[in-house]
Amino acid sequence: MAVDLNMNVLIVDDYRTMLRIIRTLLRQLNFTNIEEASDGAEALQKLRRNDFGLVISDWNMEPMNGIQLLREVRADPRLQHIPFIMVTAESKSENMITAREAGVSSYLVKPFNAETLKAKIAGVLGDF
Repeated sequence: MAVDLNMNVLIVDDYRTMLRIIRTLLRQLNFTNIEEASDGAEALQKLRRNDFGLVISDWNMEPMNGIQLLREVRADPRLQHIPFIMVTAESKSENMITAREAGVSSYLVKPFNAETLKAKIAGVLGDF
């Protein structure tokens, strides 16, 4: 199954610079419909208003962090199917276990490049 590069992708991070980096990498991978949110609460509102095919979210944000957002997404029958990639600067095994238990699709440790991002996306959506 081919990945729909026109799907809506939601990127969530409280650092504008990181949003810009991820947006740039997604564009390099030919994704065209990219929306941003600066925290989990804003992301949840957008997810409930629009259809998204992928969420890429930072872990450490206030007031709602990425793991709380992930739990909300997985608890919502309308959203629970959406692939969710968690981005973090920490590669601690307990964080990975927590994310896996919450239903994360994949886990991405900063810093990363376009090839790493593509591999993670392909892992949850299929090759493109």
